[in-house]
Amino acid sequence: MTPMITHILFATNLSRNSTYALRHTASLAQAIGAKIHVLHVNEPVSEDARITFELFVLNEDSRKSATMARHEMVRKLLAERQARFWAALDEEDRKARDLVTSVEVTDGYPAEVILRRSKELGCDLIVMGTHDHGLSQTFLGTVAKRVLRRSAIPTLIIPYRDDAEISAT
Repeated sequence: MTPMITHILFATNLSRNSTYALRHTASLAQAIGAKIHVLHVNEPVSEDARITFELFVLNEDSRKSATMARHEMVRKLLAERQARFWAALDEEDRKARDLVTSVEVTDGYPAEVILRRSKELGCDLIVMGTHDHGLSQTFLGTVAKRVLRRSAIPTLIIPYRDDAEISAT
């Protein structure tokens, strides 16, 4: 018997390639009728950044407020990018938006949160995009590797494509 995919966890890092990975996620979900759960994980602030923050923002309430504002800014950015993504599709493809059942922004270590939420949401597939080449690829590549190594469900990694490659296909 062929395993059924009914719930897809789309983990986004808000990179340029995440839009390309979402296109694949939406297309797959539409073809098989699966639900999409969108997840972005804010990484914890480094110890260095935390100390610097405390040094320049002396009021604890202000620090808490700034931390909450960071979270809300990411939520707003995710909402804006999703709105642009869906608006750019033709009417037929835009129907896949109805398959998005949750959009979540949370804090934690990305690989651990992705794996935990995939279980909690009953997902059958995880979809992630890779980052463009450069310094950040090493770190974010580590997230994909950790998810791949520890995932109990299939995980689809969408390779990086630059804008020229995407528009040429």
